[in-house]
Amino acid sequence: MKGKVALVTGSATGLGKMTALSLARQGCNMAINYVNSKDEAEALSREIEGLGVKSIAIKADIASELELYSLVDQTEDRLGSVDILVNNAGPFIRERRLFSEYTRDEIVHMVNGNLTGVMLLDHRVLPAMRAKKWGRVIHFGFGHAGEARAWPQRAAYAAAKVGLVSFTKTLAVEEAPYGITVNMICPGDIRGANKEKSIDEVSGIQDGLTPRGRSGSGEDIARVIEYLCLDQSDFITGNIMDISGGLDPIRPLIKPE
Repeated sequence: MKGKVALVTGSATGLGKMTALSLARQGCNMAINYVNSKDEAEALSREIEGLGVKSIAIKADIASELELYSLVDQTEDRLGSVDILVNNAGPFIRERRLFSEYTRDEIVHMVNGNLTGVMLLDHRVLPAMRAKKWGRVIHFGFGHAGEARAWPQRAAYAAAKVGLVSFTKTLAVEEAPYGITVNMICPGDIRGANKEKSIDEVSGIQDGLTPRGRSGSGEDIARVIEYLCLDQSDFITGNIMDISGGLDPIRPLIKPE
């Protein structure tokens, strides 16, 4: 991936940060995106430059059409056209609420940030990818999103992500002749500091909710994305991949007697 330009949204911290580091180690020049975490984004950018590649940090809210277009414009001006787009950013309200309890603005922000903004970003970078006959697009979902089941108290978020499932599959078919792959990663319930840990660092941490028995890590997600971005992974497209240790976020774990 040496010399490729990768844009990872929401990459100042967490899973996005681990993904950015993983791609930078493979030789990608990185565009780091943030909304509020300016200090973390700039520190990560410096760390990535220490790996011998270029890196920039750009503030932009993916839920805003003007800001997401500016994000790509700045990336192209400073690094070149985007080869790899990882759509990691997306608003999420952890508090469980019925759909009727959400405000109008919360619903619109949730859908714009998790579906419409992602589609517009893809649409913006596709022409350059087509011209190169090469591109990698990664979307983020949630565990078992591909099954489009009901997820009570997560209505707006789940609807946006399930819509993204269909879009992922459609775009994969449409862009395959141009050497562009499109896949969705569906992380398990990876929380807090574990989002920036390696597999070795979480291997001894027990997780009673995940069938695998250990906590997930940022590396679990980043290493799959890295693999999907390799040249030789061009036969993998239109897939919805659960990286969850077997966790189902909707149904409870059935434990052995």
